[in-house]
This record gives sequence, C-alpha cells and structure tokens, in this order.
Amino acid sequence: MEVPHPAGPQVETKPRAPVKRTPAKSVESLKKQQPEALAWVWPATGRVLRGFSEGGNKGLDISGRTGSPVRAAARGRVVYSGSGLVGYGKLIIVKHNKSYLSAYAHNDRLLVKEGDSVRGGQRIAQMGQTGTQEVKLHFEIRRDGRPVDPLIYLPRRDLRQEDSDA
Repeated sequence: MEVPHPAGPQVETKPRAPVKRTPAKSVESLKKQQPEALAWVWPATGRVLRGFSEGGNKGLDISGRTGSPVRAAARGRVVYSGSGLVGYGKLIIVKHNKSYLSAYAHNDRLLVKEGDSVRGGQRIAQMGQTGTQEVKLHFEIRRDGRPVDPLIYLPRRDLRQEDSDA
C-alpha cells in the first residue's frame, strides 16, 4: 500500500538579488582587523631582494651577511625551531595570536627554542644560507594559515637602502 506524501505548503521562489561586491580592503583596514594589536618590526635590516607575490614568493627575501641579527617581528611564542621543513633550512616559527604567525628561514644559528616567549625586536637567530644559495632571510607572515604580504604589516622604510647590521 502506498502512503501519499503531503504536498506541504507552496513556497514562492523569488530571483536572488545580485551579490554586491565590496572593493579590495585598504592596508589600514587590514591592520585594524588584527584581533590583538601587534606592533610589527622589521626582522632584518638588509634590503628586500624579492617581494611577496601571490602563487610565487610567500614572503620577503631580505639580504644580509652571515651572522647578521634576525629579530622577532612581533611578540609571541616560538612554536617551531629546527631544520625539518625542506627548503627552509634552519627555521623559526613564532605564533603571535590566534590568527598570525611569522616564519624566519635560512638561518645560520637559532637562538631560541620551541616554547620560548619572544618580544618584538628580540634577536632570535643569526642570518645564514641554510637551504639556499645566498645569505638571506626568507620572512613570512601568515594569517589564518595563509601567506600575506608582510609589507602590509611592517612599518614603512626605504626598501632600496640597506641599513647597518646593528
């Protein structure tokens, strides 16, 4: 015996309104979205050799000399310090809050270990060329696991001029 299914109420469907696209967010609005205010500083004083590009370079490559200081770009906790990720050489990863972390690759010497708390500007490594052909720091900022352009967060400076390694 077949049981009839009630038709239920008739629902009138209306065409969907077009989706309104918002323009790309400005640098300032991106900075304001940070869940906790982070005071970002440059991790090294050298000039930028290669900038961020979608689908290409996931961060900045910054020039320097072997032993030049590498500094934490903001306060946080070291969640990785080692050489187990292929292509990054000796690497440090700092978690800043629920959304942001930063990575510092190709170091010669690591000065912090996993679990250490660091403050912005604190020396965390010495620049080197592990996993690369030249001395440089490869620096990344990731928001919710995705690489973002560090220049959005770092303070402005003349990127063509190399500062001292103080």
